[in-house]
Amino acid sequence: MNDLVCNAREHGLVGDGVTNDQPALAELVDRLGSACAADGRPRVIHCPPGVYSIQDRGTVWRSGVSLIGAGSGVTRFALSNPGDPTAPTPLAYFTTLQHGAERDNHIADCTFAGFEIDGSGVRLPSYDVLAKGLGLQYVLRGRFHDLYIHDTAATGLGCDFLQDTVVEGVLTVRCGRLDSGRQMGGAGIGIGVGGWGDVERLTITACTAIGNGTNGIFLELQKDYWTPPSGIRIVGCHAEGNTFGISDWGTDGLIVSACTMIGNLQAGYDVSAQGTAGVAGRGGIVTGCVVDRNVRDGVSIGNTPGRYVVRGNRISRNGRYGYREHDLAGDGEPAREIVIEGNEIWDNGLDGIHVDAAMIDGAIIDNRIRNNGRRAAAASAGGASVSYRATTLVDRAADWRPDGHRGKTLTVGSRTAVVTTNSATELTLAPVRAGATTAWAGEPPATGTPYRLPEAPTERAGVTVAADTDSLTFRGNRIWDNQDERTQTYGLWVTECGSCVSAAVEGNDLVGNAVSAVRFETVPSGGRWNGNQGFDGW
Repeated sequence: MNDLVCNAREHGLVGDGVTNDQPALAELVDRLGSACAADGRPRVIHCPPGVYSIQDRGTVWRSGVSLIGAGSGVTRFALSNPGDPTAPTPLAYFTTLQHGAERDNHIADCTFAGFEIDGSGVRLPSYDVLAKGLGLQYVLRGRFHDLYIHDTAATGLGCDFLQDTVVEGVLTVRCGRLDSGRQMGGAGIGIGVGGWGDVERLTITACTAIGNGTNGIFLELQKDYWTPPSGIRIVGCHAEGNTFGISDWGTDGLIVSACTMIGNLQAGYDVSAQGTAGVAGRGGIVTGCVVDRNVRDGVSIGNTPGRYVVRGNRISRNGRYGYREHDLAGDGEPAREIVIEGNEIWDNGLDGIHVDAAMIDGAIIDNRIRNNGRRAAAASAGGASVSYRATTLVDRAADWRPDGHRGKTLTVGSRTAVVTTNSATELTLAPVRAGATTAWAGEPPATGTPYRLPEAPTERAGVTVAADTDSLTFRGNRIWDNQDERTQTYGLWVTECGSCVSAAVEGNDLVGNAVSAVRFETVPSGGRWNGNQGFDGW
């Protein structure tokens, strides 16, 4: 190889899975980084097939140094800390706190590609945000592709402030395994934003995140006084079995397209102020996605000033609401110009669309909303017909409506679990936490232990307005139920907590719901109500 491409085996790394290769890697990175600083020519470290043991400390990375393997499963970096049980031991890191990273002290022109990071050997007394696979801050012209990162104690790929960077073909599995769901990070791919200013040019594409502790993929504004940046895209990614699938916790104009978000424990797609800075995303577009079978909500948007667009998605079979507008912060500021357009919203546990946060100038237009409100009657039993396994309850004497308990909380003594789906006699239960293989803390309950499932709410609408709305456009929607046993009770329900002031409600088809087209516990005020099948105004 030439002097710009170094074979790691020729520079002290052994790759036998036993020898600690970290000191040799650190020395090589430092030497090549100094050479690049001297002549401006980036270098590449090529790691042939092997298992490279990285023990007790991470390697401080340098500009102009790339790390290239022979493929995941072929070139593997095994992280561990046998000599220092408190050492978080990332493969590579460069941070503001530890190394003074900033705009004028960044790393540039680095590629990480074609290898696996196994974080299962890092054992810590408690969660440490630095226990990542890769933890770099202020990266310019970075490339992260064809990586398999799994079982890290904190975030798998946890890199912040990525300018002119591409993250492509990264698979993260069971990362954030020490995160209880309440700490910072703990994601598959977690990108802090805001450090480069108003624009951060970043594309995340063709990545897969499965069973990670908090988010599969998320963007998070790092300081509340920074401007939420634009320029970020998430395209063609898959998020499954995480606490949240994909989250926008502080960008402006995030584009999320052609992604699948399925089986996540809280929501498939989330916009909220749960991140470090307490600032929600705004101005984003979610389009062409499948958001299916998430344990609670499909799309959950809140704490945002607004201008979010959710267009042309399939939002189906989620345990609670298909789409939920919320206000977790309780600040009462209405979201402006939220658009929910052209979506297929069906077979969700409760309402298709549930608005329980104030909106101004919102638009719910041209959606097809059907067969929601799948939850059915209460159930309870015990005795010889009842048995439990890691993720199931079987009651051979039951005759439940299929998926009639979707999203319900099952109570067994002092323990609870959430139902994801059910047949006539079997409940399938969500894992106790993301990445877990059981729904229980400890062993499953003993055979015969009594269980209880709660009653479903009486009202389960296609669209529920349970907060104040002003100048809402509600047009061109078809909202109906075509099941043999209808479960969607109303097309449109305005609750006693909701209001429609100056709404334009026109050209909707509300015929065919279980009880009636509309229910108004608060009578709408003003606006236009014309041409609606099933309800024609006052």
